[in-house]
Amino acid sequence: MRELVLDTETTGFDPQMGDRIVEIGAVELINQMPTGRTYHQYINPERAMPNEAFEVHGLGDDFLRDKPVFAKIAQEFLDFVRDDKLVIHNAAFDMKFLNAELAKLNLRQLPWEQALDTLAIARKRFPGSPASLDALCRRFNIDNSNRTLHGALLDSEILAEVYLELLGGRQPGLVLARSGGASEGGSEEVWRASKRPTLLAPRITEEEVKAHQAFVDKLGADALWSKFS
Repeated sequence: MRELVLDTETTGFDPQMGDRIVEIGAVELINQMPTGRTYHQYINPERAMPNEAFEVHGLGDDFLRDKPVFAKIAQEFLDFVRDDKLVIHNAAFDMKFLNAELAKLNLRQLPWEQALDTLAIARKRFPGSPASLDALCRRFNIDNSNRTLHGALLDSEILAEVYLELLGGRQPGLVLARSGGASEGGSEEVWRASKRPTLLAPRITEEEVKAHQAFVDKLGADALWSKFS
């Protein structure tokens, strides 16, 4: 199962008022494990950056001036996304911007049901508690110290960790991607616990050993414990 944890940065809050996407970041998951494959693109919004938005993500006019416009990257983005599930925090915001950009180019829209909203999941799981990305990082002890400004790829990587915790957390024994990351079709290895170089010291006392043996003796020769002693 392929999922894409996705985030965007924009010039504002409303594409109907002329706001545009300036950055897209996405992290690929296969069977709810990161593969190391990502999508990242800065975009020239073809308009000036409002100061309020600049203070959020730090992407200014000078930096974005030589970046491609959305029309140049739209098909590449759709080819990466395909029809796989999009995991997004506050999905309505990002989906309305993506579809507004695609509509301008008469390209296919992303169906609303393609998105999975982690904000809704968090609010359902922790009713009444803060559900921002930063709040969820604190709840799950996820390090987001690098998040001094919003960034689409960084926020996607952080959200991927939050999403896995919302699903119950990673469990040892699952198939993990190789530490160096993987491209599409990359190899995987099964995680196995290594043997301890030194056995742990026993915590049971001599009195407890004797008491247990006395109990087993009372069960008779056919007792299951006797077969393993």
